[in-house]
Amino acid sequence: MDEPAWDRLIHLLRNGDCTPFIGAGACGATLPTGRELSREMAGLWGYPYADPENLTRVTQFGAMRFGDPIYVKKLIRDRLVGADPPDFAHPLEPHGLLAGFPIPVYLTTNYDDFIYQSLVAVGKRPSRTACPWNPDIRYARELFGSKAGWNPQPDFPLIYHLHGTLEDPHSVVLTEDDYLDFMVNLAHDRISTSKRMLPPVIQAALTRRSLLFIGYSLQDWTFRFMFTRLAQTVPAMNSRRHISVQLAPEFPDGRADPDEIKNQLETYYEKWKISIFWGSAEQFCHQLRERMGATS
Repeated sequence: MDEPAWDRLIHLLRNGDCTPFIGAGACGATLPTGRELSREMAGLWGYPYADPENLTRVTQFGAMRFGDPIYVKKLIRDRLVGADPPDFAHPLEPHGLLAGFPIPVYLTTNYDDFIYQSLVAVGKRPSRTACPWNPDIRYARELFGSKAGWNPQPDFPLIYHLHGTLEDPHSVVLTEDDYLDFMVNLAHDRISTSKRMLPPVIQAALTRRSLLFIGYSLQDWTFRFMFTRLAQTVPAMNSRRHISVQLAPEFPDGRADPDEIKNQLETYYEKWKISIFWGSAEQFCHQLRERMGATS
């Protein structure tokens, strides 16, 4: 990111003209990474294929092995619940940092409630619901019919879990079948008049404000899947320029030049108007706080 991009981001955050999009990488060491969790489940279930770090495929195997995808989701939930939350007061903790800005809507593909807890910790009163991507998930009609749902405010923000929550395993997008159903139903939602998966307030958060992706990898299939499907469903999403916090690619065996791959990724995602910060979520928080101090 260059200096103009930083100046713009700071202005967006301070004025609430930004929609954070939070992924698993924002959780630091609090929860196992998707790869760690996948390797663990692959070992427990006797996964026989050569990609034990692919959580989507490993859980699809588990669903087939047990004949019960909800059971697999409950096993994942049991593995993740009970973890101590991050220290939201730590200056390098992403949830705590984002909670301090006057932002009305937070989007996440995480199953945890860390962004909810971080907002409560700074005295805000957030509402929270899961995307109804399948018929087993109740559409939050009462919430979206109230001011908290159709006109969230910085002190009363809305958190939207696109891929479900630990509290409701039926809402979790996890297996290959889940991602396929999510894609099909999102395409149907595009032509629907009711807009259940992406109600008007969520579409506005995607189109009227810049997005700040934190905790994702541009190289991950799940990120590419999510962003491309959302962009197809909500074409106006590309009307603003976005920012993505990304770990730099590493090739310790010398198979490729990391700088060359970075340039390729920047060129590829430029068509979606995504500016990239290369570094961890913690490094991003450190630089952002430093720059805000310098411009305050």
